[in-house]
Amino acid sequence: MAGSCPLNLQGHEPVFSVLKKAEKGQSTMQTAMKPQIQAKANVVDDTQEKYSRAAGVFFTGYSGLKVKEIQALRKELKAKGGELHVIKNTLFRKAVGDDASKISEEMTSGATAYAFVYENESDCAKVLFDFAKSSKKLTVKGGILAGKEFNSDAVENLSKLPPREVLIAQVIGAVAAPLSNLVGVIEALYADPIRVIGAVADKVAEGSPIEAKAPEAPAADVAPAEATSESTETAPEATAEEAPTAEETPAAEEPAPETE
Repeated sequence: MAGSCPLNLQGHEPVFSVLKKAEKGQSTMQTAMKPQIQAKANVVDDTQEKYSRAAGVFFTGYSGLKVKEIQALRKELKAKGGELHVIKNTLFRKAVGDDASKISEEMTSGATAYAFVYENESDCAKVLFDFAKSSKKLTVKGGILAGKEFNSDAVENLSKLPPREVLIAQVIGAVAAPLSNLVGVIEALYADPIRVIGAVADKVAEGSPIEAKAPEAPAADVAPAEATSESTETAPEATAEEAPTAEETPAAEEPAPETE
């Protein structure tokens, strides 16, 4: 603009100094926060990996537990195929993505330890409830299995189921029993013909003639034979009765002597 004078900054050096220090401090703060941000990102990534591999997750409240007690619980869970991790609730929800909408807020409120279960869900649930009874401090809030939320009672019922190996054995036994019965019936059906064929083969090997069994006469053919024998027995009797005796037979007349 014509006639304008240049801006006089004399006397304002302290203001610029403060601004520069503030900018430098902000940069320093951002630099200091970068490791924290990266650490949170690492937790989210690690939780995502665990959640994708797990068959389910049990939510527990661990308030009041000592470090040694948590370590002991972790050891028991690991022996059954699970892992216990203390994760910030917001980071867990971020890690599970869309499944976060399936998990109620009460499951991830307060001091929460997450039990990731990779196998033997019933065994891991039993470990948690047994530990809760003995410690009187751990609480089992519930869990999520196959994308479905379960309350504490449902998880406790799961803990009462037999181990996976026992269940598999029971199922196999239930399926195998009818099959074994069927095999027994089939073997019985084939047993007699096989014995007959084996006996014939032995006869042929010995060179002995194979005797054919004469067929039995039917019952209808036997009856007339008996009747015939009875008639032959009665026939002579009838003949004897009809024939005259020697006394009854008249003697032949002798010829009269000739006279001279």
